[in-house]
Amino acid sequence: MTKTCYYYFIITLVFASCAKQNGTGKYPFKDSTLPVEKRVDDLLSQMTTEEKINQMDMYWGKEVATLEKHDAVSYSEEKTATALGNTGIGSIHDFYPLSAEITNQIQKYAVEKTRLGIPVLFIEEGLHGYCGNGSTTFPIPLQLASAWDTALVRKVGRIIGTESRAHGIHMILGPVLDLARDPRWGRLEETYGEDPYLVASNGVAIVKGMQGQGLDQNNTVIAEPKHFAVHSLPEAGSNIGPVFIGEREIRSTYMVPFEKAVREGGAKGIMAAYHELDGIPCVSSRWLLTDVLRKEWGFKGFVLSDLGAIRMTVNSHMTAKDTTDAMVQTIKAGLNMQFYDFDHKSFKDAINQALAEKTLTEEDLNVAVRDILRVKFMLGLFEKPYVDPALKLTVFHTEENQQLALQAAHESIVLLKNEQGVLPLKNEKLRIAVIGELAESTYPGGYANPDKIGISILDGLKQRAGSTQIISYEKGYTFEKTGNANKQKAVDLAKRSDVAVVVLGENIQIVGEGKDRSNIELSENQLDLIKAIQATGKPIVAVLFNGRPLVINWVAENVPAIVETWFSGEKGGLAIADVLLGKVNPSGKLPVTFPRSVGQIPFYYYHKPSSKHNYVDLQKGPLFVFGHGLSYTTFEYSGIQISPETMAIDGTATIKVSVKNTGSVEGTEVVQLYVRDEVGSVTTPVKALKGFNRVTLQPGESKDISFNVGPEALWLWNREMKRVVEPGEFKIMIGSSSEDIRQQGKLVVAAK
Repeated sequence: MTKTCYYYFIITLVFASCAKQNGTGKYPFKDSTLPVEKRVDDLLSQMTTEEKINQMDMYWGKEVATLEKHDAVSYSEEKTATALGNTGIGSIHDFYPLSAEITNQIQKYAVEKTRLGIPVLFIEEGLHGYCGNGSTTFPIPLQLASAWDTALVRKVGRIIGTESRAHGIHMILGPVLDLARDPRWGRLEETYGEDPYLVASNGVAIVKGMQGQGLDQNNTVIAEPKHFAVHSLPEAGSNIGPVFIGEREIRSTYMVPFEKAVREGGAKGIMAAYHELDGIPCVSSRWLLTDVLRKEWGFKGFVLSDLGAIRMTVNSHMTAKDTTDAMVQTIKAGLNMQFYDFDHKSFKDAINQALAEKTLTEEDLNVAVRDILRVKFMLGLFEKPYVDPALKLTVFHTEENQQLALQAAHESIVLLKNEQGVLPLKNEKLRIAVIGELAESTYPGGYANPDKIGISILDGLKQRAGSTQIISYEKGYTFEKTGNANKQKAVDLAKRSDVAVVVLGENIQIVGEGKDRSNIELSENQLDLIKAIQATGKPIVAVLFNGRPLVINWVAENVPAIVETWFSGEKGGLAIADVLLGKVNPSGKLPVTFPRSVGQIPFYYYHKPSSKHNYVDLQKGPLFVFGHGLSYTTFEYSGIQISPETMAIDGTATIKVSVKNTGSVEGTEVVQLYVRDEVGSVTTPVKALKGFNRVTLQPGESKDISFNVGPEALWLWNREMKRVVEPGEFKIMIGSSSEDIRQQGKLVVAAK
């Protein structure tokens, strides 16, 4: 090159650089006054292929910081420099910094020492509380759903967002919006129940709570509904198993919560599931990730693989021949980021190979990276990449947050049975025998920080008992094969006491992710123990401590009082004690059906008319129905009104009913609205939840409860796979559960 040519080349570069800048001394992508899409366009135009690929990669916290057990305790400049280099990376997970200083130091490196200064996205878990050390832990999602209180769930989401962002975290891998249709599946505790309307309502609430009023605020995080889609109906109830279901049923039920979370909640993350759906792995389904999610629903966030799900297309599903093929299929389908699927070098090499072979184009890469960058701009990370470390001191595990955890547990405990006036245990001189290994459990539920300790049921009763009430304890049974628990001591204690509180259920060895069960009955030693205690003739309260519906036929038939407490978070023991002792009137309702046998599964109220579940060797019907839950008071329903009684296809009707507290104490009832399409062009459920309302009433007080029923409550997917409202008659049912219907009426939808 001649000297003249060299100078011309340098001058051209300078002019190009100046032209690229916008007169403010900043590149356009750094100009916060520009629309997000223009900023994304500009940043993409400046990125190398390597920088784009790195944005699609996820790094482990231990690769950038010093971890002790679960949490990052200090920043490592050496590790961060090795991981981020000059190109930067997309995200970091399994990090859980003890303070925002650690995330700030990593972010500072990304912003100041990589070529383009693209911030890192910090992603963590937080299904019922941020999983970092010391955070506020709420009841499990299945229990939150038992409250039937979306305002409460939205507050929980706000606290998850606030406590996470105070540590520099930007995205939470949740909520789980799968429908809980098979209790053999170990992850059922992570769901919001079996019904699409209930799950969708809670899903929208927690997404809005987490994402707040603006993603660039210091109390918000990206919500990432999972597992998309139909993950909770695996063959044989075995996690990651194949799913066989038709498109109409998917759209009518399993997709409803995800669609609502995207359209109404504005969710900016989605996790693609492990499993195959009708023969196609979800991570490589263009129909799911592009046609439905983006084109139909208008999703503007990014899609993350579930951990190892892309790799499964090679070594499990056998639909991809190698890493390169797997990445081509998933990127073209609409996936944006891997989740520990392949090591970083293999991941980069595979995409580069695909580009070289032209099975992927640069535009394919741009489409995938664009969504990730858009989210980072929405989070305001280019303007405010750091978090004030002092924020943690004012918002983390505050007294207010802890009180909300207690309230959530109070509202979501379900009284399943209460005969002979056993509950509440209000006698101030009562001798209470607490029995069962699980009475000592401090387990707050799955996907909590592993060091988190909740308040046990035993400790809760000791703290809440009256000054003259005597609380005594015997283990009675143990889950450990080598454990020693003297059943006779427990029986003798029951004989010396006025009432026995026997805690039964599951421990962490048999419930949670990857802990599917073929038998969901109580263990033999638990059942033997409660039978022996029942033989004493003393009143018994069975307290269930579990993450899924259990088959408890003998207990349901022979024990006068049963309380479902699920896994109640950090304040669970206190909340359970408050309910047992009558300090709080229970108001929870079941978000799932309790079967009588594994042979009935899948068993849910939202079934089609031809689904009978009749067996010659089993009593008909469920043990406890969806929506069931008792109170220490009683409620009377009357005066249903439907106005207008005939409405247009695109119209709205108002349904009113009066509810009265006919008992002697204050109580809260969950009024439930169900609808039945009497005749449709395709089959529809025998009844479908379309509204609910919590109402608190003083003794003798009554209130009118109103519901609006419009097209969304009446539509179906017709034979042409179009979502329509068909003219005809709809049965309106209002009651205290899916079976305890107190008032009925008819709504007619007129043809145009």
